[in-house]
Amino acid sequence: MIFTPLTLPNGQVLPNRIAKAAMEENMAAPNRSPSQQMLALYHRWSLGGTGLLITGNVMVDGRYMTGPGNVVLENDEHLDVFQQWASKAKSAGNAVWMQISHPGRQTPSNITQQGIAPSAVDLDLGKYSKMFAPTRAMEVAEIEEVIERFVTTAVLAEKSGFDGVEVHAAHGYLISQFLSPLVNKRTDQWGGSIENRARLLLCIIDRIREKVRSDFAVAVKLNSADFQRGGFEPKDAKAVVSMLEARNVDMVELSGGSYEAPAMQGSARDDRTLAREAYFVEFAKDIANGTPLPIMTTGGISRRPVAENVLEQGIDMVGIATGLALVPELPKLWQQNKDTSTSQPQASLKPIAWENKTLAVLARMAQVRQSMQRHSVSTKVRPQQPYWLAIVKDQWLSQRSVKQYKSWRAKH
Repeated sequence: MIFTPLTLPNGQVLPNRIAKAAMEENMAAPNRSPSQQMLALYHRWSLGGTGLLITGNVMVDGRYMTGPGNVVLENDEHLDVFQQWASKAKSAGNAVWMQISHPGRQTPSNITQQGIAPSAVDLDLGKYSKMFAPTRAMEVAEIEEVIERFVTTAVLAEKSGFDGVEVHAAHGYLISQFLSPLVNKRTDQWGGSIENRARLLLCIIDRIREKVRSDFAVAVKLNSADFQRGGFEPKDAKAVVSMLEARNVDMVELSGGSYEAPAMQGSARDDRTLAREAYFVEFAKDIANGTPLPIMTTGGISRRPVAENVLEQGIDMVGIATGLALVPELPKLWQQNKDTSTSQPQASLKPIAWENKTLAVLARMAQVRQSMQRHSVSTKVRPQQPYWLAIVKDQWLSQRSVKQYKSWRAKH
């Protein structure tokens, strides 16, 4: 079943049920376009047999970034490079979608002095809170501007040759902040009821659909839950999916969590216990059984038996992130019945038994990013670096990226 094609509502056919879920590559060129390393990495993933590649965050607004190494697509200044990216990424007959995003309050303080959100609710990460800019509430005119920025980036993605876009409404980024009652305290039409809190997402989807071809995929990444008490709940996710059914959405990817409760890394802040593998499959199964929309789930999947079990639950696509960062040819190895859980290279990371959970998440993300960077320049299998070394190297690379970003920002 895993290598059976999937036909989407718009007629687009994905050659198999494996998707590379979005990961933040931090590999932008100094001008914020995708670097040649990035193009090489996506070409390798394409040749590796993945049916759908979803890019890491592409920022709709260069003033607000999830990290200094992000790609930004605001205008057609470097459209030729984006066209090269799309061409390389689908050279083996797979599809490629651009994930488009705005971080809102999850903006690092070393690159932006102030983040924006539906309400002035700062991130609460204890002693690590200072890593993120203080937050102010958005004006209504700014909300309208954000909608148009998402539309502009989607249209430019289509012009570049991408097969679709995925609107990032999960993981605590701006749209997710509007959906969450913990962050959205507004009393106007953008806050309050789930219908009002979903308004930003629905307006973005509607306006993108007005501007792109009918065969251009428009997907949504949505939290199954925030995994914080009083936050976005599974019942809210069901309500939003129901709203998306009437809007010609081609797929909903279900994930979960935010920077405060990184469930996408297997860590919840409320009382719920996440599975060791396929973190969100039970939530996805529940939603998939109640909607005609294709459903994809991501989180902790790195072994073929787990992926097949997910599909057997009635879910349409399995999203794999870390596994493909570590082993870009994972689907081809699965087709050859090779077990990557016991061989080298392995498609999963060793557990981190650190008491400081925030630092453990940062170390894990550093490992994944550096694995992608290595795979962009070499096919040689290398052992995983120690976590402490990955963090040190990540900090050094980040400081270099900050300088490049500030130089670019000064010119814009």
